[in-house]
Amino acid sequence: MEGQLAPIFDQVLRRNPGEAEFHQAVREVFESLAPVLTKNPEYADAAILERICEPERQIILRVPWVDDQGHVQINRGFRVEFNSALGPFKGGLRFHPSVYLGIVKFLGFEQIFKNSLTGMPIGGGKGGSDFDPRGKSDAEVMRFCQSFMTELYRHIGEYTDVPAGDIGVGGREIGYLFGQYKRITNRYESGVLTGKGLSWGGSLVRTEATGYGTVFFANEMLGTKNDTLEGKRVVISGSGNVAIYAAQKAQQLGANVVALSDSSGYVLDEKGIDIETIRQVKEIERGRVSDYAERRGAQFVAKGNIWELQADIALPCATQNELDLDSAKLLIAGGVKVVAEGANMPTTPDALAAFQDAGVLFAPGKAANAGGVATSALEMQQNASRDAWTFDYTEQRLQSIMKNIHKNCATTAEKYGQPGNYVAGANIAGFTKVADAMIAQGVI
Repeated sequence: MEGQLAPIFDQVLRRNPGEAEFHQAVREVFESLAPVLTKNPEYADAAILERICEPERQIILRVPWVDDQGHVQINRGFRVEFNSALGPFKGGLRFHPSVYLGIVKFLGFEQIFKNSLTGMPIGGGKGGSDFDPRGKSDAEVMRFCQSFMTELYRHIGEYTDVPAGDIGVGGREIGYLFGQYKRITNRYESGVLTGKGLSWGGSLVRTEATGYGTVFFANEMLGTKNDTLEGKRVVISGSGNVAIYAAQKAQQLGANVVALSDSSGYVLDEKGIDIETIRQVKEIERGRVSDYAERRGAQFVAKGNIWELQADIALPCATQNELDLDSAKLLIAGGVKVVAEGANMPTTPDALAAFQDAGVLFAPGKAANAGGVATSALEMQQNASRDAWTFDYTEQRLQSIMKNIHKNCATTAEKYGQPGNYVAGANIAGFTKVADAMIAQGVI
């Protein structure tokens, strides 16, 4: 890390002790910005980096709820409203035992640049709780969501902060959260949450958007090499919303998706992942990939490393830091051509460097998985106009946005002397737009 960036990063470490994921996200952005500060000294003069690393607001909530046995449980909730230079704070809620302030800040920091890249008028934020919905009854999830929203509602709104879903927060949870917000505020403010059900303000394609967008971006990268997804062997980590719909779109574009995973292991289905079966198992039955393997007669590898499989295209769609250096070496040895992040920061820094050194096309999550939040912004647009768009029209809008993000990342990387470096292109393009808006709005 060069020059004036190093003391700013040291300050981030001092002011945010113990938040390893946040430190990693800041470092990854900073490592791209030295040429930007050289070309734009006004960013340093206005202390843009210092300000962009400090959230506008950090909210920590006590969330009490009663389980089915009548026992009182206490969870901790978070909302980090990071940067509103481009629009209202926008970002998902994650319900998972691993959630703590450092993870929420890493996600919110990434969200600033991701949202900037979409070209939509949305700022960056993130939230969640250490509540684990797995194994809970619908009634318990409802009581938790109602308690969570009772604390959160005063901080959000369609012109203030618009949460959405993330890991552990799907249509069920969004429904309970929205219902409680409506109950407390006595307003049908449909734009306050995205990822809603289609019958009450949701958007077609929102469910599919993150996975579809990741595949659209990967296909654009292949296009720079006069190649396509046709006939490619694809391995995808995860088996949630992002992974399932990345698999669906990859298959629609002619690829063969052979593997998915969850925390128990991975499934290898050489016939190609059957989308309807995996949706039934994961979305309806809330089962495991082992259940899919048993139903399809596919191979299940308990606690296996999915990246040991040969793949032309690798799409990490599970969680942060899941793809380490050893896994990267396995993929490179197997001839991987493209890695596109469907999850947020799933690749460790040394693995990322290995891919770039090997000439693998690598797309960071803030660019490749931006389709989800972009379609959330499209949902907000439909809510504001009391309109509902067709699936085909919304998917066309998503594809156009992903093409523009790819073009912006590619041209920005070239402009700053790093052609083909999508990490640098995404960081610089996302940063400069936010920085210019911050300067225009004064010292706030």
